[in-house]
Amino acid sequence: MTQWTLGIIGGSGLYQLDGLENTHTRTVETPWGEPSAPLLCGTLNGVELVFLPRHGAGHYLPPSDVPYLANIAALKQAGCTDILAISACGSLREDCAPGDFVVVDQYVDRTQGRPRSFFGTGCVAHVPLADPVCSRLSGLAHEAAVDAGITCTRGGTYLVMEGPQFSTRAESELYRQWGLDVIGMTNMPEARLAREAELPYAAIAMVTDYDCWHEDEDSVDVANVLDVMRDNTAKAKSLISRLTQTLSAQARTPSPDGIETVLDVALITAPERRDRELIARLGQLVPRVFGT
Repeated sequence: MTQWTLGIIGGSGLYQLDGLENTHTRTVETPWGEPSAPLLCGTLNGVELVFLPRHGAGHYLPPSDVPYLANIAALKQAGCTDILAISACGSLREDCAPGDFVVVDQYVDRTQGRPRSFFGTGCVAHVPLADPVCSRLSGLAHEAAVDAGITCTRGGTYLVMEGPQFSTRAESELYRQWGLDVIGMTNMPEARLAREAELPYAAIAMVTDYDCWHEDEDSVDVANVLDVMRDNTAKAKSLISRLTQTLSAQARTPSPDGIETVLDVALITAPERRDRELIARLGQLVPRVFGT
């Protein structure tokens, strides 16, 4: 058994955590560059937390320029055992209103041009991603949200758009016809990379608006989003506090989804054909597999 070290990726509006004890910042250099910001490390309710604001201090990074590879690598190198990602989103459903939360369990990735893998020429891997989040961490996050009095749906499909512009009306209506639940700009390739790093990943989508499909609501704009975001941020901090209370009461065991050993069934490049420089970088990410 091991202890939990929970990485928190804060999305729009969540740039810091309250109540952390024994705090210190940590600068982590990864083979894929620097993360969005120095890591804030500390404890909450006896659980080790490592906090990273996805868009950097002051929200200076647009979704397409977030250093996703460096962020996931930095959290893994800092000793995180699990990741909880939090992000603002738009709702594609009438019954999922601004202020509600969704524990995401599926994705449709419509991003373009973002680095999507730690692997490549010289070491090819195909990780399974049919179920892209950790079922256990997702369940614990949902329970924490309910305990905190948050209206929260367990399960939902997140459409990841490139941005930084919001949707056209035609796009929004198309995604609703597809039966999708929420729309945002940042959970991919994040979830893909967490799987390659053998890190259990769960995602909380905080609804700020109805995108632009709702006839009785104004089209989404930043001013409206910021109003809802303030309340959502307070809710997210309460959820994290409740979650750490639960985690502190139970010793961590491996994810029931086999995520921590997923590379055992993913590598396809013959050892003699592997690129030494790439393997050296991967050794810092997943020493279990590529360490010397």
